[in-house]
Parts: sequence; structure tokens; C-alpha cells
Amino acid sequence: MYAMQYEITLPADYDMGIIRTRVATRGHLLDDLPGLGLKAYVIRERGVGGSPVNQYAPVYLWQDTDAMSHFLVGGGGFQGIIGDFGRPAVHHWTGLATEAGPARGQVPTAASRRLTPVPPGAEPGDLAALVEEETRLLRRLATREGVHTAALAVDPRHWQLMRLTLWEHSVPEDEDITERYEVLHLSAPHLDELGGAARR
Repeated sequence: MYAMQYEITLPADYDMGIIRTRVATRGHLLDDLPGLGLKAYVIRERGVGGSPVNQYAPVYLWQDTDAMSHFLVGGGGFQGIIGDFGRPAVHHWTGLATEAGPARGQVPTAASRRLTPVPPGAEPGDLAALVEEETRLLRRLATREGVHTAALAVDPRHWQLMRLTLWEHSVPEDEDITERYEVLHLSAPHLDELGGAARR
């Protein structure tokens, strides 16, 4: 599994209805994309749920990195984003674990992301222990009512862990997160092929 996300921050007075219409008319185009585990079409809307910005920030979990490469640079779909918004930076993480929640059969309407920096100077054993603990917490999170999917990944350039959770309804107020999103559409052609925890 490989995770990626780009964040398109829009003007404060931007009509987010434009993004909603975009997703409503184009979101289905990736519903059968080979190699894609899932794409969550997520937004943050200024003043809603504490968001300070208007943002379109789709997040992907890829089952096949060749398919991801084709999407980004081989004409497989990303050219639409570049044409409409310019070329955003694409954040990416190597997958560590994915878990199905009790709401896997439902359509998620909310998502949360938590970014956790790996402490500078952490020894190899400390990193392994941190990942083991975060994987344990992910498994526990995935048992909570309303969880559709939970995933954990690592960025080894900036050394941070990313936890993504899709929720059937709203993100619980007490959830330890850094961002809350609204999910406008979910394409999940190969979700069940993403697998569980990686071997370490």
C-alpha cells in the first residue's frame, strides 16, 4: 500500500460549490481504476468544523505503485488537476497497515488525518517501537463504531507518520487528529486488496 495526497488551498471567499460539482460530475471516473485501493475526495471548508481554510485535498491509497505512477505522470488522470489548479506538491507515504472497520459496508461522509513527527535522533529500535505502538492503536481504532477504514503510513523523507481514518458519519470530537475533512465521494475499486499490517 502506498498513500498520497495533494492539498489545494483555495481563496477564503471561494465558492466550494464548484468543488462539490466537480466531484459530483467527475468522481465516478476512478471507481474502476486498476491499481487504486481507494480515493477519498475530501474537502475542508473555511469556518466549518474549525477549518481555517477552504481546501480540496484528495487522498489516495494505492494497491499498485505502477498505477500510481501512470496516474501522476503517464496521462492517467492527474493532468486534469494540473489543468485546472496548476501542479500541486504531492505528499506521499509508504504504507504500514490498513484495517477495515465495522462500517466498511457503508459510504463514509467524513475523514480525519493525524500527522505524527518521528522524534529527531530516534534510534532504530525506538522507531520500530513507535510503529508497533501506532499499529496497535490503529487496530484498536478500527474496532470503533462508525469507522470505515483506517490506514497508517510513514514519510521517510520528513520522518512523520500519517494516520488516515474514514468515518461513516462525523469525526468524533475527542479524536486525536490534526485535520478533519468532509468526504464528497469514495472510489474504492481495490480496497480489499490493500492488505493488513506490513511485516517488520
